[in-house]
Amino acid sequence: MIIECPHCESKVDGEVRGEVHGNDPDDPFACKAVLVECPICKSALLGSTESVQTGHDTWEWGNLYRLWPPQDTDIDQGIPKIVSNSLLEARICFKAKAYSACAVMCGRTIEGVCKYHKTKGKSLATGLKDLKSRNIIDTRLFEWGEALRKHRNIGAYATNEIISKADARDLLDFSSTICEYVFVLNEKFNRFIERNKNTN
Repeated sequence: MIIECPHCESKVDGEVRGEVHGNDPDDPFACKAVLVECPICKSALLGSTESVQTGHDTWEWGNLYRLWPPQDTDIDQGIPKIVSNSLLEARICFKAKAYSACAVMCGRTIEGVCKYHKTKGKSLATGLKDLKSRNIIDTRLFEWGEALRKHRNIGAYATNEIISKADARDLLDFSSTICEYVFVLNEKFNRFIERNKNTN
């Protein structure tokens, strides 16, 4: 079945290793989850598919939508648009092998974090320091942010330095993790504390 392999960075005809059919009586469309193996790199991929009508009385299974590893376009809804738009573009740039552009968009993602929190000053360097001083990010995330800032500048200006694929992948991971920490995990922890504050 056709599925996109993130390791091979291409669509492949996965070899089915197992499947489970959905049994929701309220769902008018047949669906199933399918575990497949990439024929090239042998990685395990989990996808879902629905039955698609191809004729008057004929139905076929559609291409798989990858559930695991997660799709690059899956961004938590708790991340505000001013941040998530740039993060999504960074992922698109990486997939297109535009690694310098990816670095620039990763930097813009963190600029969005600063703008959302109305940090002092106009530069990313000042914004990161303000986020740290207000305990929105910790020391380690500040260091990641500094790396993003420096490589954003490398990607944005004409120099002999290049952004490698490995560096772009790391920068993308750093920016994604900062966003998850600031907007998703912090809020989740606050809800956890609120639920449990009267139980002790």
